[in-house]
Amino acid sequence: MFNKVLIANRGEIALRVLRACKELGISTVAVHSTADADAMHVRLADESVCIGPPAARESYLNIPSLLAACEITGADAVHPGYGFLSENARFAEILEAHGIAFIGPSAEHIRMMGDKIIAKQTAASLGIPVVPGSDGAVTNDREAMKLASEMGFPVLVKASAGGGGRGMKVAWSADQLPEALATARSEARAAFDNDEVYIEKYLSTPRHIEFQVLGDGKGNAVHLGERDCSLQRRHQKVWEEAPSPAINQEERERMGEIVASAMRKLQYSGAGTIEFLYENGEFYFIEMNTRLQVEHPVTEMITGIDIVNEQLKVAAGASLSFSQEDITFQGHAIECRINAEDPATFTPSPGQITYYHPPGGLGVRVDSGVYQGYRIPPHYDSLIGKLIVHGRNRVETMMRLRRALDEFVVDGIKSTAPLFRRLVGNADVANGMYDIHWLEKFLAEGGMSTDK
Repeated sequence: MFNKVLIANRGEIALRVLRACKELGISTVAVHSTADADAMHVRLADESVCIGPPAARESYLNIPSLLAACEITGADAVHPGYGFLSENARFAEILEAHGIAFIGPSAEHIRMMGDKIIAKQTAASLGIPVVPGSDGAVTNDREAMKLASEMGFPVLVKASAGGGGRGMKVAWSADQLPEALATARSEARAAFDNDEVYIEKYLSTPRHIEFQVLGDGKGNAVHLGERDCSLQRRHQKVWEEAPSPAINQEERERMGEIVASAMRKLQYSGAGTIEFLYENGEFYFIEMNTRLQVEHPVTEMITGIDIVNEQLKVAAGASLSFSQEDITFQGHAIECRINAEDPATFTPSPGQITYYHPPGGLGVRVDSGVYQGYRIPPHYDSLIGKLIVHGRNRVETMMRLRRALDEFVVDGIKSTAPLFRRLVGNADVANGMYDIHWLEKFLAEGGMSTDK
């Protein structure tokens, strides 16, 4: 096992990793920008190193500074959390070259799944069902028009190096395709310095279903069931739950074995998530995230498996500590991302938290790095914390979530907690009747207006 792990991240996920390390007896190093000097993970770590000014590119994305922090502290491993450098193959390679373990998959697998075209081709070769679309990048508008006409409109233009909804445009008809291609390429160039795009069939009312996988790089891999992440705004997940209210046990077992088998063939190491669109009983691969997901706690709640603990053990050379037959699913779990944003306009609301009271009680978990008096900086993601609730079934979980949201107090700034109080009382959400477009329609129709 590692002696000392440097956590190359901030906020709640840095604290989450820190706790897992402490439970394994591993010393921890927190890194922070000058804006995060008072962060909770910095206070609780065994050591801390300031790696730069507030701008992420000069601190959390600064690979030389992170390497220097490893050298100064003697850290023999780095956990990247999610975001920042967590899916940066070059970072993993540089750490390996310096004799420092990267707690994640191989650089080869990160690079393979980071390119959406290669990822789709790889998935298809491993027997994972994919969305109908171009075999690779489309290089000109004439080729794109031919492919789109064969598939039938609407089609989705997507950036090869995309993520987070950037470089994605829908063309509802042939006359909209040239503009969709131009806009997607422009956004992709600006966001990823890569304007390569491809085309997929646009599914009109899909759900977003993802499967959590774990592998040890030795040919052993398992799935930990699925999460339903269909409640989204601008392709960003807002509410996640497990299991999905939309799929049955037979579908779960069938798709779970498909993804686990694929990871065994790849000899994948660490945690990963394979994401699908699900419509009319069919699954369509969209991407694989080669890292820990924001929403991993809902899977932990229904399986009892500490995913970060397994990441650490596998990265240190251990085999998976369980087989697929050992995994059981108990009850239902829901996660709400509470952000420092106006709940109606989603305008960021950084500032000082004057009063903070997280909910508690049976089946309630709050993953957060904030505290009363903490000042949320304007430089990073606006996440205050994640409220995760577990119950014996979905009905009990929804009732417990309603109670927990009523207890959650964050004063001094605006938060999205009122949005979730509205959602938990909505009939469609209560019945699990929603797709990836539902939340945006709800908001567009005045779902957060004060007269409702």
